Amino acid sequence: MTGFRSRAERLVAKASFLDLIEEDMETPDGEVLTRYTVRHPGAVAIVAFDDDGRLALVRQYRIAARRPLLEIPAGKREPGESPEFTAARELEEEIGVRAGGLVQLAEFYNSPGFCDEYTHVFLAQSLTPGAVDPDAKAEERHMEVVWAPPEEVDHLMATGEILDAKTIIGFELARRRQAGTNDGHISG
Repeated sequence: MTGFRSRAERLVAKASFLDLIEEDMETPDGEVLTRYTVRHPGAVAIVAFDDDGRLALVRQYRIAARRPLLEIPAGKREPGESPEFTAARELEEEIGVRAGGLVQLAEFYNSPGFCDEYTHVFLAQSLTPGAVDPDAKAEERHMEVVWAPPEEVDHLMATGEILDAKTIIGFELARRRQAGTNDGHISG
């Protein structure tokens, strides 16, 4: 389906790294629709297993969800950063490890009905200790790192303790990749 085109775009609000855009779109049959989009710089998420096969998770309070969530390490991309650079940076900032290598597992739009956020999910390989940032952002100072064996991750997903989509997608793709059932990659 093609043929939609932008006729006008207005910045409605700017907040930190997000922009709210009002846009007039013309459909293929000439109808004009006004829609709102949240512009986001993009994000990464990292599936990281330690030498014992445990998955790195962070428990952090998510204001939009009004509760703490268990998630794989993740973060937004800064201007000019490649997804790989952001993944390496976030892995060290959030859980204090470095990856000897990163393999991309997936890339997808998180909520394309209203936001253009695009996430790259990586599998981190060959973890070594890194440095934790003493000047970490407020959210990171209040994170709890949890190392969970795969069977516990299955239980946490089944009981609704893991509700984060990127975590479920990343874990399942990493499991497939490790089992050799496919290349473990999906792309948007």
